[in-house]
Amino acid sequence: MTQAPEVIFDEDIVAKAENLIARYPQSRSALLPMLHLVQSVQGYVSQEGISFCATQLGLSDAEVSAVATFYTMYKRRPCGEHLVSVCTNTLCAAMGGDAIYKKLQTHLGSEEKPLGHNETAGEPNTPGSITLEHAECLAACDLAPVIQVNYEYFDNQTEDKAVALVDALQAGKKPQPTRGAPLTDFKGAELQLAGFFPDDPVQYRADIDGPSQAVETLRGAQVAQERGWTAPVMDDVPLPEVEKK
Repeated sequence: MTQAPEVIFDEDIVAKAENLIARYPQSRSALLPMLHLVQSVQGYVSQEGISFCATQLGLSDAEVSAVATFYTMYKRRPCGEHLVSVCTNTLCAAMGGDAIYKKLQTHLGSEEKPLGHNETAGEPNTPGSITLEHAECLAACDLAPVIQVNYEYFDNQTEDKAVALVDALQAGKKPQPTRGAPLTDFKGAELQLAGFFPDDPVQYRADIDGPSQAVETLRGAQVAQERGWTAPVMDDVPLPEVEKK
């Protein structure tokens, strides 16, 4: 007796895909959230995920692949339960980001075989597994060096803080981010990025509520207010005439 093939994207995911398509005047505009949707199922964008998106949107596999391989948020290999992103752009690097990344490479791997970029400590998609990546600017220079876990911020990091953070994740804990929503796992974060949240309003608020600003971020505005500083008002200047072609 022939065994039926495994259904990766079930009726619920198909319904969610149709929901996404209905949000846009042109169906292909739903591609980005739909890639997050398929990533919430498998923990990465597989070839099956590429084909699913293409079928739902009336696109070719090549068109979907071109988008999925362009953006770093779409992973082409199975991710861990948690994605740990260490900012190694200029300011974070100078403030210790490079050292933090190297420390986590050896802590999650070994001195002889450090964990590489987008590599996973543990079996992907299993509890406690962590995928490590060095990230470009995470837009938090005033709080450098920063780490994100499943795209939630952990600010003002040190090597010791970073090690304690990943140890907690591996132990099944979910530390509270410095800013942003309470921590979920990578697949849960991907479902949120796709645009799906609980219908229950209490659970919805519990899933998304969290501090969104820091003292450091607001300090400049506070100083300006205390000292009566205001931005200069610029007069409207007409644009120069452009020679007609």
